Amino acid sequence: MQKIKVYIQKNIPTAALVLYAVFLVTLAIRLIASYSTAFADFFNRYVSSVSRALFAWITAPFPFSVAETLLLAALPAGILYIIYCIKVVPREKLTRRIYGLLAVVLTLFSAFFVNFAVAYGATPLEDKIGLEVSDPTVSELENACLYTTVQLNDAAREVNFSSSGASKMPYRFSELVGKLNDAYDKLYAEYDFLSPLHAPVKRIALSKPMTYTHLSGIYSVYTGEANVNTNYPDFIIVYTTAHEMAHQRGVAPEDEANFIAFLVCAASDDPYIRYCGYANLYEYLTSAFYSADPERYASTVAGFLNPNVQGEFAAYSKMFEPYRGSTASSVADAVNDTYLKAQGQTAGTQSYGLVVDLAVAYLKTQD
Repeated sequence: MQKIKVYIQKNIPTAALVLYAVFLVTLAIRLIASYSTAFADFFNRYVSSVSRALFAWITAPFPFSVAETLLLAALPAGILYIIYCIKVVPREKLTRRIYGLLAVVLTLFSAFFVNFAVAYGATPLEDKIGLEVSDPTVSELENACLYTTVQLNDAAREVNFSSSGASKMPYRFSELVGKLNDAYDKLYAEYDFLSPLHAPVKRIALSKPMTYTHLSGIYSVYTGEANVNTNYPDFIIVYTTAHEMAHQRGVAPEDEANFIAFLVCAASDDPYIRYCGYANLYEYLTSAFYSADPERYASTVAGFLNPNVQGEFAAYSKMFEPYRGSTASSVADAVNDTYLKAQGQTAGTQSYGLVVDLAVAYLKTQD
């Protein structure tokens, strides 16, 4: 025992020991949350929401994505640190450096557990808002598609489309974020599980290269920032912004964030935002309907879509062609799939499309 004590005193910095202890506590919190939805709900609403808001408040003044900047700096900084340890740090002190580096890595896990991961154990969204969710029948998919088509066609009448066919967002990105914050304000009154927050959303500087990963946005747990790839068409940007803002407000599962994004867009006073919400939901629903019954889809839904919206989807397909089938997207999908499954989302990246089940159940209540 005395030898262990001497070894620790000699090789492990006191600060590192503290961070190891913090990691064990946060790991215990994450494990408890995975087994107790009541605990996960409480912690996500009253503890994680505070830490998320604090991180968002710290990074809000920066006009750029702090997360993107740190990520780009991580590789060269890591290489320089390794060179420094090899060339400068005495061998007898190298062990302390390694234990210190381990403490930093574990601290990242601690922040992830506390800020966000607990939310994966929360009560499912359908139970929170009283929806009876099940695998939708073909008839239910058809009805949901028809309802969404009507709403989408109606919203498209107030939208301006360019000569290429793509719709145009009639304001700046910062104004979009303000309008979405206003729409979220409406939802807070109805859904108390959402953590109230007003924070900026950051545009990704390297949006075009990021498009090769097929990622349209990402929420940074470590900076509290919702980040959006602005290389995508405007109607995708709007919906993605609402989606990442949902993560920022404590909605972890991807299908739930997708559904909240739709609710936010639909609740907006702005016609373009409502259009974007229904356009994105239409894509999810019709994809599911087509897969279930192609002939029925072709005869009952496909022919009723507004020509301008058809042009929107065609322009999107053309724009996305250079990025389709990229190696980067395969790698990103595999990483994202592994991450989601590690958080208990057994469907992995397929969970994004599970918004269909939530949407069909919800739209049945709108008849």
